[in-house]
Amino acid sequence: MTQLQDITSPMTALEKRATLSLSSIYALRMLGLFMLFPVLSLYTEKMEGATPFLIGLAIGIYGLTQAIMQIPFGLLSDRVGRKKIIVLGLIIFAAGSVVAALSTTIYGILAGRAIQGGGAIAAAIMALVADSTQEVHRTKAMATIGASIGVSFGVAIVVGPIIAGYIGVSGIFWLTGALALLAILVVLFIVPNPKKSVVHPDAEVVPGQFFKVLKNPDLLRLDYGIFILHSCLTASFVVIPFLIRDAGVDIESHWKIYLPILVSSMAVIVPFVIIAETKRKMKIVFVGAIITLMLANLGFLFYNDLYSLIGFFWLFFCGFNLLEATLPSLISKTAPGDLKGTAMGAYSSSQFMGAFVGSSVGGWLYGEMGAEAVFYLCACATGSWAIVALSMNPPNYLANMLLSLEEIDEENGKKFVSELLDVVGIEEVTPHFVERVVYLKVDNKQLQKDDLQNLINDWSKL
Repeated sequence: MTQLQDITSPMTALEKRATLSLSSIYALRMLGLFMLFPVLSLYTEKMEGATPFLIGLAIGIYGLTQAIMQIPFGLLSDRVGRKKIIVLGLIIFAAGSVVAALSTTIYGILAGRAIQGGGAIAAAIMALVADSTQEVHRTKAMATIGASIGVSFGVAIVVGPIIAGYIGVSGIFWLTGALALLAILVVLFIVPNPKKSVVHPDAEVVPGQFFKVLKNPDLLRLDYGIFILHSCLTASFVVIPFLIRDAGVDIESHWKIYLPILVSSMAVIVPFVIIAETKRKMKIVFVGAIITLMLANLGFLFYNDLYSLIGFFWLFFCGFNLLEATLPSLISKTAPGDLKGTAMGAYSSSQFMGAFVGSSVGGWLYGEMGAEAVFYLCACATGSWAIVALSMNPPNYLANMLLSLEEIDEENGKKFVSELLDVVGIEEVTPHFVERVVYLKVDNKQLQKDDLQNLINDWSKL
């Protein structure tokens, strides 16, 4: 039997290169999408055919096509190759950017945004990350990509109004297309080619597992939550830019509001994330963040000047950022290791559908009944989420670990699995002998890593 692996080993140079380059591709694409959030409604309101509903639809329609295409693109990457699908998706995204950049009507913007979402490469990127990293480093690589998304969102919300002030929304679309082309170069010349591509249930959607995921009520609660969270986000960005402008702030200066709000709200949530994870108070912190989001939406109903508007927007982002940080962690803790990829696929689809529904309904309500109706709906939606979250089971605080079985046969593998269960801190073991991996759920506070490594070393010598 060959060496299984060293659980304490650092990433290799090739793994770091793959992780960082794929994170940059994801970030460049999301940067292009997010830069439009704070400015699209303001710059399209005078376009031919523009109505509040169509403006809202333009903000979130990418979510509809993304939700539809992300799983098929991921499955297709198993057949034709990861890089081919990623490059194809980036070309589609760039084409949508060009369509929107050349448009003079709201309908052209809608078409461009829908095409942008059709370039759904998230699943293919995750699969390529899994192909390019050792099992023991995969969780770390996925976390790096997740962090890149958060950074790109924060940067985009701030720089979007600045860039739009110089080159307009059409300029942002041209820039977005250029970023997609840059990402293609990264794929072709920087991202290393994996030795082999296989299906990774911890990182990819497996169609046969959907029924298991949909039967899990705790996962469904989290899917409902991310749907509500991104519905409220896109609905808010239909309305908030107008309110800030009407309060007397020039469009080009909106970043001066977004920057301190984002930075200070991120600083505020750090202690709560630490409490949730290290003190194992995840459910309390999670429900508290949902209530914070609800209170912010209720506050928008009663603000009376720019400062109170900014205050409630800050409260909104405190809740949003905390939930955005804890939801993926809860999915990881809740989903069995060999169902994690499918669970994340359902979660991502719910997120993108939320972005679509929130912006569309928010735009329609804004046009028909005004901003108060949008915030009232968001408050009700987050209130319903709080009720749903109260009934969730507390998370098990178990981390995922993946070990390679290499050439071990099934008979010896069963013996290895039984010995793994004797290691203090390993709570669940799910072997997949066909894939040559074993999925572990471990309590990091209790895990005896030396004992685990010694066991691995002993089996490696057989």
